[in-house]
Amino acid sequence: MGREGKDDYLRAIRERYQNSTKKLKQPILDEFCLVCGYTRKYAIRKLNGAINSRDRKPGPKRKYSEEVERHLVILWRAMGMMCSKKMVAGLILWLPYYKDADDKIKSQLLKISASTIDRMLRPYKSPEQRGLSTTRPVSWVKTQIPIELIHSKIKHPGFIEADTVAHCGNSIAGEYANSITMTDLYSGWTENRSAWTKDADGVADKIKDIENDLPFPLLGFASDNGTEFLNETLYNYFKNRTPRPVKLVRRRPYKKNDNAHVEQKNWTHVRLLFGYDRIDDESLVPMMNEIYRSCWNPLLNFFTPTMKLIKKTRIGAKIRKIYDEPKTPYQRIFDSKDIPIGIKEHLYLKSSWLNPFFLRQELDKKLKTFSKLIAINNRRNKDYENQVMAQQQL
Repeated sequence: MGREGKDDYLRAIRERYQNSTKKLKQPILDEFCLVCGYTRKYAIRKLNGAINSRDRKPGPKRKYSEEVERHLVILWRAMGMMCSKKMVAGLILWLPYYKDADDKIKSQLLKISASTIDRMLRPYKSPEQRGLSTTRPVSWVKTQIPIELIHSKIKHPGFIEADTVAHCGNSIAGEYANSITMTDLYSGWTENRSAWTKDADGVADKIKDIENDLPFPLLGFASDNGTEFLNETLYNYFKNRTPRPVKLVRRRPYKKNDNAHVEQKNWTHVRLLFGYDRIDDESLVPMMNEIYRSCWNPLLNFFTPTMKLIKKTRIGAKIRKIYDEPKTPYQRIFDSKDIPIGIKEHLYLKSSWLNPFFLRQELDKKLKTFSKLIAINNRRNKDYENQVMAQQQL
């Protein structure tokens, strides 16, 4: 029975209880304790009017109004549904561009703690989904590339982890689009491109395109053991360059945590954007790249804070992790002493031209158009399947 039901029941029997004799009070009290689950002494005090029913829920008064919560939800969705700790740091960057709230609401938003954000956003979050793996064994190139974990040695930008995400839906049969994700281990700077299938030449072209957009020289390249990366085309591209070849390393087979930085970005940078739909129309690949290049990557690199693991300590059966202060990849690049002043000035100028809400609006427009095209393509495929089935039945 809920609190309101208990209060109604109390009001119905209180007067009868107070006007009854001691002998008649006992069954009323027994029934009241049984129905409401109260202890006897507490029930007696309630029936005698010594305890008034609460007008609100227990605990401290609500600090932030529903209006603040509404704006928080709008900002959270606009900011890519990032975690609460990153959002606390990200609000400082986003609120100057937010025009739908007054200064009072903005000041309250800046005061909200990470734990309060988690509580307020809990009803709006949905469970995660899982994708399929399309990694395949490699050729002779595997023997030429050493297995190495270099996370703890990274002190400056330029060392990249790479991985692919298959937009295959529920089946890996046939041809479909694949997203390539490349993440800098030092700063978290991430670039994405889409390629049709995982053909070695096509993947290499997209990696070259990504490298041209990186704000730092490429020094190291780490990947899993899939043939889309460990092949002769990419091996020659990295090893034969002058004056300095790129250091190529690979992770241990079947150890996803070795590539943890980019595996995480596969979710935050790809799945949150395009979901788990099957994209088997090659004409959609250029649109995916336009979304990545013009909207999504700038939004995440310039306006989405990330946290870096500083220290990990085992205490008995528990592992205690300590993270640094949330910063955007752009801020980490700008703070690095290894990046030339000219590149920093270029990045600063680029950041001054960007508006996160404009990027989000453009992104939503492009995604809306993209979703319509996906729906049309799915209907076309369904119609084709129905025709084939009808012919087989004939």
